[in-house]
Amino acid sequence: MASGTPTRTTCPYCGVGCGVVATPQEDGSVAIKGDERHPANYGRLCSKGSALGETLSLDDRLLHPEIDGRRAGWNEALDLVAARFSETIAEHGPESVAFYGSGQLLTEDYYVANKLMKGFIGAANIDTNSRLCMASSVAGHIRAFGSDTVPGTYEDLEEADLVVLVGSNMTWCHPVLFQRLLAARERRGTKIVVIDPRRTVTAEAADLHLAVAPNSDVALFAGLLDHLDRMGLCDGDYVGSHTSGLDEALQAARECGFPGALTATRLPAEQLREFYTLWSCSERVVTAYSQGVNQSVVGTDKVTAIINCHLFTSRIGRPGMGPFSLTGQPNAMGGREVGGLANMLAAHLDIANPNHRGMVQAFWNGPRMAGRPGLKAVDLFRAVGQGQVKAVWIMGTNPADSLPDADAVQDALRRCPFVVVSDVVRTDTTRHAHVLLPAAAWAEKSGTVTNSERRISRQRSFLKPPGEARPDWRIICDVAARMGFAEAFDYQSPAEIFREHAALSGLANDGRRDFDIGACAELSEAAYDALEPFQWPRRQGEALDAGTTRFFAGGGFYTPNRRGRFVATPVSQQAVSLDFPLILNTGRIRDQWHTMTRTAKTPRLMSHYAESFCEIHPDDAEDAGVAPATLVRIVTPQGTVIVRALVTERQQKGSIFVPMHWTDQQTAQGRIGAATLAAVDPVSGQPGLKFSGARIEPFDVAWYGFAVLRNRPETIPADYWAIAQAEGGWRIELAGAEPVEDWADFAADLIGSGENLETLSYSDQDQASFRLATFSGDALLGALFAAPQPVAVSRTWAVERLKASSIAGAERLRLLSGRPGLDQPDPGPIVCACFSVGANQIAAAVEHGASSVEAVGAALRAGTNCGSCRVEIRRLIDAAALKKAV
Repeated sequence: MASGTPTRTTCPYCGVGCGVVATPQEDGSVAIKGDERHPANYGRLCSKGSALGETLSLDDRLLHPEIDGRRAGWNEALDLVAARFSETIAEHGPESVAFYGSGQLLTEDYYVANKLMKGFIGAANIDTNSRLCMASSVAGHIRAFGSDTVPGTYEDLEEADLVVLVGSNMTWCHPVLFQRLLAARERRGTKIVVIDPRRTVTAEAADLHLAVAPNSDVALFAGLLDHLDRMGLCDGDYVGSHTSGLDEALQAARECGFPGALTATRLPAEQLREFYTLWSCSERVVTAYSQGVNQSVVGTDKVTAIINCHLFTSRIGRPGMGPFSLTGQPNAMGGREVGGLANMLAAHLDIANPNHRGMVQAFWNGPRMAGRPGLKAVDLFRAVGQGQVKAVWIMGTNPADSLPDADAVQDALRRCPFVVVSDVVRTDTTRHAHVLLPAAAWAEKSGTVTNSERRISRQRSFLKPPGEARPDWRIICDVAARMGFAEAFDYQSPAEIFREHAALSGLANDGRRDFDIGACAELSEAAYDALEPFQWPRRQGEALDAGTTRFFAGGGFYTPNRRGRFVATPVSQQAVSLDFPLILNTGRIRDQWHTMTRTAKTPRLMSHYAESFCEIHPDDAEDAGVAPATLVRIVTPQGTVIVRALVTERQQKGSIFVPMHWTDQQTAQGRIGAATLAAVDPVSGQPGLKFSGARIEPFDVAWYGFAVLRNRPETIPADYWAIAQAEGGWRIELAGAEPVEDWADFAADLIGSGENLETLSYSDQDQASFRLATFSGDALLGALFAAPQPVAVSRTWAVERLKASSIAGAERLRLLSGRPGLDQPDPGPIVCACFSVGANQIAAAVEHGASSVEAVGAALRAGTNCGSCRVEIRRLIDAAALKKAV
């Protein structure tokens, strides 16, 4: 792509599917802005999307194939992959091999991987990290609708009278969508209810927050169904004409009722009544849910309990009404469309249905077809560990960190006879690869993705792949050809794959299946390149720009009798034990994504939270002897992690929360996946990542430290550390269990040593506190601050010293003090990552009269882009007002 030429593409983060315009610059950088023509975001981007141009460095890119750690050529690597997979299949059968993919793959990548495994290898052992994200939603849809159909659209959020967010921190996880919702509230008075055990920033912005007990959602919505029945709000015509199974579902709901919901949720009775009344009296209701629902051992029942209420009142498929699954990944739905999960077949066909299997096999002209569902993610890696799966190919994901009981996953990979990983950068998973294949990254790939509202968008390349990196679809097809399937995988472009995918979706369909993009089966290369975002279904002969589509307002479900199914959802509870009395919950934070392979590359996104943390209620912290900002050890039956204690009343008593993102690349002993329980939902196979029994205890240390460094150290001599990229270098939080004998030697190991360096240091009499700064000429090479307690240093200001061209005289003494002078205001901890605005800057603006979020935005721009920091800005304004009043 020529410099200065804009390319319309799609964001690679969450399932909102925002349009992005990327423009390469003459200096090698890439300018990023939102695509004003894209109907998902209309030009808005969140902090992560806005920073995409800062994540494109080649610092840690995989540029060449490797075999057992040595550089190899593509032919040698591909020959070996094909030979080992073929030999394993010949000796042990098709089910002895497996693929594990990612919602980061494009639909075309997913399609050929699924085709190779299910239609040519002849097994269904292809699963994806979408199993960790949306599998319970898929299972709930199929159970109720007969198909994996999202009934509504984003416009429903803007047309609803009431939007209920269940297990969704939308402000941080789907921020552009949340801004559309807030705009609707401003315009038409939409009420927002948030159901979440934690008081998240989304909960703070809601009209009503239900801080339910963890995993009590089934009881909450079973009680609601009973309430709707008692209020006589059943749409008898709709239910009688278009549904089945109501009697059994109502019986289970009545057994729960208001008393059961009250007991299970532990909500105040008046608050539960308020919610039930609000839901009952609001005609246009959208119940949007995400990982707090899905990542549960009863996730499918949670989805079903929500859908039951919408079917009962016919609040589905009409403007402003319906259950809505908020997808976590950019192409989780595209993967589902091509059968990328182990229990699915391409084009929303049923792998358990022999007629469907035969139809797909004939279409593909495949030699052998998978005859049954394959292994789902957790079971797949258990099978690797037990020796049942002897060759596994992992594509674009990092299960060594992201799967539950992650240490067991790493052990399985270590013992697996043959591991292939195709990825963009080195991860905790790639170190276990016998063959490592360099894949093209977001900026270099071309294909399609499908967002949460069934909208298919083009992802277009705007940079050439570096080194020898190749697109995933090309790598998969090259291996397939070497396995003897060249004719079936002789694709010359992603457009050719997409046409085949579209043709399969329309095969013998005629409205019998929800997913149909037969209108795209004969797209030319030029038409594919120019493809505008469109929403499926688009059947053969239909215009792609036909507008909004919804499902089920007039019935038309995809069950055998074409009726939607009510399903009984009995109430059950997970329990903790005396040894592990707390509930460990994991999830996303605002500026990070998955295991940070992309987001950790930009200092801006690391500035909000530079290290992992554990949210703990003050009472639980006091009981465990954990002080704020100290280090806490989290112990579960699966493993142990060490993170920073964040003591806050926003966390519910009896529960703790730790972000999912940190890996061995960024911290010592902080991989939360090592501590999470590997129990799964029996229907969906999705692990219950929101509920693991745990206990906490202080991690006793002799010293704490903080350092800013020009260069990343090869080793970090500390029992605890967390490293993050910063403007001009790196920042590290440190701690040690034993006293340091010689701080100068320690600092030299960390910062580096050499000739013509100047060092300035300070220590107290017993050397319990120590500060040192090393300079190369006038520039700071590194600084270390250590003390017996968490170090009081203005971190944002200290990090900024790395960018200073000259630090001399009194400025060096200020650096040792860890705080700026009056002529250098400290920005404080970063609140707005989009514009790098700190808490102290916001406080100063408030002090000078900015008494609203809008006024702060006008003064500093904070909160004016994605808006995900607006609640935090509001907190600072309220805190200042309270302080002034007192």
